[in-house]
Amino acid sequence: MTVFFLFISGTEISKIPGLSAAGANPDVIPFTSPADADVVRFGFPKAIDCFPLDPQGHPTPAIITRAAVIEAGIPVSVVRCGSYLPPAPPYVETGAEFGRDPRFEKAVPDAREIFENSKFLSGNMDPSFKTVMIAESIPGGTTTALMVLRAIGIKGMVSSGGRDNPIELKEDIWSGASKRLGIKEGAFADDPLRAVEELGDPMQASVLGFSLGLDKRTEIVLAGGTQMAAIAALMTKLDHNRKPVIATTKYVAEDKSSSFLEIADFLGLETYVAKLDFSKSPHKGLSDYEAGYVKEGVGAGGSVLYAERLGVSVSSIIDKTNELYSGILKQGS
Repeated sequence: MTVFFLFISGTEISKIPGLSAAGANPDVIPFTSPADADVVRFGFPKAIDCFPLDPQGHPTPAIITRAAVIEAGIPVSVVRCGSYLPPAPPYVETGAEFGRDPRFEKAVPDAREIFENSKFLSGNMDPSFKTVMIAESIPGGTTTALMVLRAIGIKGMVSSGGRDNPIELKEDIWSGASKRLGIKEGAFADDPLRAVEELGDPMQASVLGFSLGLDKRTEIVLAGGTQMAAIAALMTKLDHNRKPVIATTKYVAEDKSSSFLEIADFLGLETYVAKLDFSKSPHKGLSDYEAGYVKEGVGAGGSVLYAERLGVSVSSIIDKTNELYSGILKQGS
């Protein structure tokens, strides 16, 4: 049996102008993650009064996950780990607060406590679960991923939710955060939880603990892009024997601005790449996915893998995504 968990979180990093592509309105960005959970469960957000769109009007990849959930009957459990608002669906609460800006203070002061709480949570799960898929939604998460990768000495660049990766801005944030700490790359290679505490986000601490608390016979699938690659890197630092699968979309794998495949290869990880194709979509909001405007998130790639393992075709998920978006446009965003 396979179970699917969606971890929703938040970080002050997302409020830095020009950094996150998670919302058309910067004031709404912090509320994107609970809205994503709502979309996966209900098809439309209840946490906020508009559908999650990027600045160019493209829909959240939660719509792909929603399509896979419908087509394959995927059961989804939501874990709140520092989101600014709670989601509308039932959820598990870890007690984590949103992450801070690492340029000025510790990003996750209680990272070790979050890690242990999450480890306890998964440690009480039925060990008969064959596969556990773990997805995330946290605006600004690729930047915090870069911070911890740098801190533990993993080279490469993370991707971005938007078409243009704000690499210079991300580098500036690393410069400010490392200056605060007086460190260089690789400073926390032997203490990955310190990297999360000082530079990361509460989703990382939660997913890391949850993953390592699972029965060692359980297959772990991290559903995401470079954010999940960062968590996989942290995992291998803490337990060399745990090798998760990373499931993402072709939009991340083919992103020339990021080092997703290189990082996965360096860590010796198996990857799955969902071959989505919205080039024939009647909706520009979806067809623009092919131009790199939206790449991954909310477990889009993992949900396609889950569906395919149940015999559901990628084409049926594409068709359902188009159908869902047509309905959203009729309702009005």
